[in-house]
Amino acid sequence: MEDFKKKSAVENGDKEIVYSQSVKAGKRIYYMDVKKSRKDELFLAITESKKIVTGEGDDAQVSYEKHKIFLYKEDFDKFCNSLNEAVAFIKERQPYEAPAPVKDITEEAPTDDATALDEPLKIDIDF
Repeated sequence: MEDFKKKSAVENGDKEIVYSQSVKAGKRIYYMDVKKSRKDELFLAITESKKIVTGEGDDAQVSYEKHKIFLYKEDFDKFCNSLNEAVAFIKERQPYEAPAPVKDITEEAPTDDATALDEPLKIDIDF
């Protein structure tokens, strides 16, 4: 998963959102929203949003498939324990290999090339 982002508190929604965090993972985004119920009790709403594109070119239509899980405080420990055990099971049987880091070309300057620049390459692209 990539790109954790924390958002500031959002209020006056469907139910009051007091904390929100999103995780971008390829074509999916996972939202962890802490909401306040009518009785002022906090609960966690986990939403998976997946972008669906049907058709091609000018006929392409974009929609989003969403799945939600509501998790209440009395279930946090059981849920977290079970999630951690499932993740550990997968990691034991299929270790995660992080992709090789992208080489920063500005860090390496050729030493034996007389035409080497002293400054990093700058590209200005307008869209």
